Amino acid sequence: MSTFICEQNIVNFQKLLDVNEDESLQRTLKTLLASAKRDLAMLKSRTEGAGGRPGQRPPVDAQTVRQDIQAEFDNSRNPYMLLDPGPGLKILDVNNAYARATLINRSDVVGKSLFDIFPDNPSDQLANGVSNLYASLQIVARTGQPHAMAVQRYDIRNPAGEFVERHWQPINSPIHDKAGHLLFLLHHVEDVTDQATRLL
Repeated sequence: MSTFICEQNIVNFQKLLDVNEDESLQRTLKTLLASAKRDLAMLKSRTEGAGGRPGQRPPVDAQTVRQDIQAEFDNSRNPYMLLDPGPGLKILDVNNAYARATLINRSDVVGKSLFDIFPDNPSDQLANGVSNLYASLQIVARTGQPHAMAVQRYDIRNPAGEFVERHWQPINSPIHDKAGHLLFLLHHVEDVTDQATRLL
């Protein structure tokens, strides 16, 4: 499905949702809207990445910056994932804290596209983790500033491949070279599932 069709569907589903009061139709429209937003995020992440990076980054600068942060990244107790902001939003690395929190192995995810590893739960028709995370990464790439997301339900797969409910407090930050060019996106999450489910 093309980006244009997804964008048109989002506009049209939202318009219909705004003017219809029938609960059954609203449920259907909310499901269609969530699906269209997810499809758009997946399409744009593959073709554009997070955007905000004209041209190619200098590989020497990227390597130097990566070496400068690697020890702190690896040893942090905070869960971190390092992303390439370019097309595909490739996972460059995750630290051990992130791997533990998200039930993954570092070696299984490095080099893979973010949303291939962390898709929305297909059983949750209203899941918006992919579209909300992509929107946040776009904000960071466009503004060059960190972005704190609202608490986000974003289910993850356990080692058996089954989705388990998780709620996160995500913060996304840019990493620039000395000239101010965007090199990486740093994704930090805290698992707030216990607190979030108590409030439900």
